[in-house]
Amino acid sequence: MNATIGAKKLKEVGNGSGRGQWIDVRSASEYATGHLPGAINIPLEQIELRVGDLAEDAPIVLICQRGARAQMAASQLAPCGREIVVLEGGTQAWIQAGYPVVASVEARWSLERQVRLGAGLLVVLGVALAALANTRWIYLAGFIGVGLSFAGLTDICPMGLVLARLPWNRGTHCPKSGEIVKGNHAVAPEARSIR
Repeated sequence: MNATIGAKKLKEVGNGSGRGQWIDVRSASEYATGHLPGAINIPLEQIELRVGDLAEDAPIVLICQRGARAQMAASQLAPCGREIVVLEGGTQAWIQAGYPVVASVEARWSLERQVRLGAGLLVVLGVALAALANTRWIYLAGFIGVGLSFAGLTDICPMGLVLARLPWNRGTHCPKSGEIVKGNHAVAPEARSIR
């Protein structure tokens, strides 16, 4: 088991000079919905590849939603010779203690979670329709299985690409000089009506 630190103690340490480096190992979309002030985002699947981004002379505090992914990251980093500490209870414990978080987008599900839900629902639908209507509907479940296998082998997820285009998954757009932002869309100056 890796060394842990509670939210209260981390808050005290964070206010001092020996704070170390805080790394949030959640997905980018989870990080954007609320993270500890000053924490940087290195998703769990990238942590081993980005050891060079980690401090060598300061403690590294690993943070996730509830602590499980941070423990996994700590295990991966154990051979690297860094001082690793895991926030016990993760971001959830930090929030429950009443400490502030930084949010850069409205709360939304991560794309990975949306894919899991969509794929699961399609498999259940295919099996239910095969049992109730026509046995050929079982091919829907098989098709989803092939798609998930393809995504796992190639790291290309067609369902994720489609879901990323939906309005609630689009990032905000930084306007160019002279543009006005309405919702997530920039409006060119000539398209504005001045009253």
